[in-house]
Amino acid sequence: MTRTPTLQQLRYFAALADAGHFRKAAERLGITQPSLSLQIANLEEALHHRLVERGRRVVLTPAGRDVLRRARTVLDEVEALVETCHRSEAGMPGTVRLGVSPTLGPYFLPQVVRRLRDRFPDVRLVIREAPPRALVTELLDGMHDVMLTQLPVGSTYVSVVPLFREPLFAVMSPDHVLAGEAPLDPVELAGQEVLTLGPDYTLHAQIAELCAEHGAWLRQDYEGTSLDALRQMAAMRMGMTVLPALYIASEIAAPDPDVVVRPFRGGRVTRTVGVVWRKSSGRQESFERFADVARGIARDAFRGVVQVIG
Repeated sequence: MTRTPTLQQLRYFAALADAGHFRKAAERLGITQPSLSLQIANLEEALHHRLVERGRRVVLTPAGRDVLRRARTVLDEVEALVETCHRSEAGMPGTVRLGVSPTLGPYFLPQVVRRLRDRFPDVRLVIREAPPRALVTELLDGMHDVMLTQLPVGSTYVSVVPLFREPLFAVMSPDHVLAGEAPLDPVELAGQEVLTLGPDYTLHAQIAELCAEHGAWLRQDYEGTSLDALRQMAAMRMGMTVLPALYIASEIAAPDPDVVVRPFRGGRVTRTVGVVWRKSSGRQESFERFADVARGIARDAFRGVVQVIG
């Protein structure tokens, strides 16, 4: 008789894949390591496939990677079913695993968390910061439920709700040739050295395109690991950089003795920020509510800093 995997086995397998180690996964699940090993062995027997390579760290086999993707979809659907049955008309209960870009989270997310706590006291928010490229992969793998990040996101398997356009500003040392107060025309970038984040960030591609269009030189040997690092390198005369408005409003005093901040003429250089989730998650209503909360924060708390969409 063919055996059918249980939801518990799928949950245990997903937890093992996340932890990468039987002992750590068992501790997170609150069970013994032998119990976890038995459940994984039973799952492999039911599916007639070896799912993991057992060693110092767990490595998924090709069959295991395929089963993990499908298991996460099943678990998402079950979670959505339970949520649908227990959801109040105005609520957004349950646990939401949120991935957020480091270029956005510290400067925008605290306000979102406070409002979510006030409006939806039953929601539990688990937050992970990572570069957008990693966040997209983790979202598709089921590690996150929803993302708050710069757009665009290169996947057809996600739903996207744009929230706001955020102006970008040119930042340089006070003795830089472009230092001044007037808005900067992008054509003035010609011949300048520009610092930016590494290619795992969507902002990198945008700044690279800006440099290519206007004849600037994007420095590849000094890619920053954070917006703070970019500001400090600009202050040390290693080149100019381009930083988002939310970061500048939060972290750079006016005036600042170390750097000069210039807007781009006509507000023509902006980035778009939005909320992203898997189409297969079955939790569209909840994530649309989350997007409404985030948009409301942008409108109320950051009026004049960002341009709300919708």
